[in-house]
Amino acid sequence: MLKLIKLTKTYKTGDQALKAVDLEIPSGQMLALIGPSGAGKSTLIRCINQLVKPTSGQVILDGVEITALNSAGLRRERRRMGMIFQEYALVERLTVMENVLSGRLGYVGFWRSFFRKYPQSDVDEAYRLLDRVGLLHMADKRADELSGGQRQRVGIARALIQDPALLLVDEPTASLDPKTSRQIMRLIVELCKERGLAAIINIHDVALAQMFVERVVGLKLGAMVFDGGPDDLAPDVLTQIYGEEDWEATIEKVEDEEEEASI
Repeated sequence: MLKLIKLTKTYKTGDQALKAVDLEIPSGQMLALIGPSGAGKSTLIRCINQLVKPTSGQVILDGVEITALNSAGLRRERRRMGMIFQEYALVERLTVMENVLSGRLGYVGFWRSFFRKYPQSDVDEAYRLLDRVGLLHMADKRADELSGGQRQRVGIARALIQDPALLLVDEPTASLDPKTSRQIMRLIVELCKERGLAAIINIHDVALAQMFVERVVGLKLGAMVFDGGPDDLAPDVLTQIYGEEDWEATIEKVEDEEEEASI
């Protein structure tokens, strides 16, 4: 279980990105974070794995208080938190296989990682994951030869090879076309279910969030203003999160897409 207690982030400028956020996510649950730009979604994800240091509050994963760890303890616990980035964060000159194996850097010693001498068990798992995400035939291609959707699949495999307890996903579909976006979201959901993984997915597309996750949390100006199921995102709720808009049209779009997906 992941527990956030009064998680707050205030920058030196005085801007408050997170305002005492309380949140509990049980093992195996997939949650979407929605909200306008600047709401604090990316900051929240990065405060969980301490890429951004919170000003105050606690992050507790399976009983371990992440916010109280020293450097060595934090490195150890970060292995249990897989991260999938909006801009993929791949090493362009390395092959697909090498990028996936980089997810094991927290487990191998410095010299083995420097010379890319990974245990055979890690290599076997990388091949298995590449097969699962549909990229086995591209294992030896360089990352800069891939499309956006293929790069995101490599990022997914890299996060999963860590064998994490929690998946943190930051805008996985922001640079993708609508069809590829659905494929990537479907793949993330399927893999989380297969592994019993909890996941927090920061996503701008409300329709995708409603289609694929079981719980939605809305942020606005750093504060949590909604926590419920995707079916609870009525027009008045979306107005509270984002402001005035024709939200009936968005809801109709979700219903049409869900019906199309079921055919």
